[in-house]
Amino acid sequence: MQRVTITLDDELMAAVDAFMAVRGYTNRSEALRDLARAGLDVAAEAGADSGSACVGALAYVYDHEARELPRRLTQAFHGHHDLVLATLHVHLDHEFCMEVAALRGRTGEVREFAGQVMAERGVRHGRLMLVPAKLVQERHAHGDESPHAHAHLHPRT
Repeated sequence: MQRVTITLDDELMAAVDAFMAVRGYTNRSEALRDLARAGLDVAAEAGADSGSACVGALAYVYDHEARELPRRLTQAFHGHHDLVLATLHVHLDHEFCMEVAALRGRTGEVREFAGQVMAERGVRHGRLMLVPAKLVQERHAHGDESPHAHAHLHPRT
């Protein structure tokens, strides 16, 4: 393990100490290691090749009363059915809903689709989480009695 000396301004140190208190860290080294790892993950995700494969989760909160928004979202998801594996819909209150969509495809396409969803008027918050993957086209049959083999993509992380 390497020992590194860094200098932080008072405001940043206060933010680190607050982070430690909320998360229950007992020393700054471990907190800073975890923060560095998280930052490196974000940098790797941001720098991922747009043609590389990924799986991901898109979570967003929206106002279901916003004019035509549920219809526009449904059309967007149907228009990208090749990227969307599944969605979870949660009613938060009388006005807002949250959806979480499991996505799979080329990183650039997944990012573009997520950006379109989050940019819709009435979508309040959104976040995309990506995991690099290798998509493998496999041909197989389900069960011993299935005579029809078929091919589809399987993600390998």
